[in-house]
Amino acid sequence: MDIEKILTEGIVFKGSKSSDGKKKEEKVKTKAKKKTYITGLHGSGSAKMKAEYRRRRANRHKQG
Repeated sequence: MDIEKILTEGIVFKGSKSSDGKKKEEKVKTKAKKKTYITGLHGSGSAKMKAEYRRRRANRHKQG
């Protein structure tokens, strides 16, 4: 009887319930490492070149 029910209705898998009902603490994310790479401050030649291209592209449509 249970097998027929499974075949006709299928099996539904539900997520586990948390014991406390509280969400996990959100971690603080930082952009410091990414920022130093993007601006080319860490000494890499390719990062400095990329930073220069980004600066030029950002200023491309500015007038004045």
